[in-house]
Amino acid sequence: MLNIKHIFKIGGLTFKGNKMDRRVKYTRMVLKESFIDLLEKKDVSRITVKEICENADINRATFYAHYSDQYDLLRKIEDEFVENIRAYLGELNQKNDQVNSVLLAEKIFEYIKENAKLCKLLLSERGGLSFQKRVMMLVYDKIINELTYNSKITKEEAEYVYLFTITGCVGVVQKWLDEDMKESAHYMAEMVIKLTMGLINQLKGNDIFHRQSL
Repeated sequence: MLNIKHIFKIGGLTFKGNKMDRRVKYTRMVLKESFIDLLEKKDVSRITVKEICENADINRATFYAHYSDQYDLLRKIEDEFVENIRAYLGELNQKNDQVNSVLLAEKIFEYIKENAKLCKLLLSERGGLSFQKRVMMLVYDKIINELTYNSKITKEEAEYVYLFTITGCVGVVQKWLDEDMKESAHYMAEMVIKLTMGLINQLKGNDIFHRQSL
């Protein structure tokens, strides 16, 4: 039974803290779950607020108290996903060794696994290229700095390598999800870090971008 005795006042209005927090969290949770279920079946442009509410057993007035439309709901879901990944990546702001990078990548793969249904949708055509670009930009500075630091590789050249590397990583995640995540999060993390750092170290050690004069 909910504790409704925790009452406080703000500007003359009375709020029941625990009960209100739980109601808001529950409402947003069921609306998100309803929307994700519908997104599995059809594109966001064909999903209506009415369908989302009927699926969630929530009235439309309550929906509009949290979201302006189905596109706003999708953006909020994407924002939450990106912010959670960014929180993990924040630990990479300082230089870490490869072991720490593997452990961090493993956490991200575990998060993806816990949210496999959502992640699979967001990385598909249903999520759209804009979301994929947002995810890809999360590690832009890290990879560009890693490539150009103490090397002859220019920023322009580094950006080509960055695009090649990050689109490969997105493809690896998509394949992992499509195959029902048969490999462990640790195995995937170790493989991605080894491939990425192996490529970066190889490029920094060999001047393959050197343009020979004709």
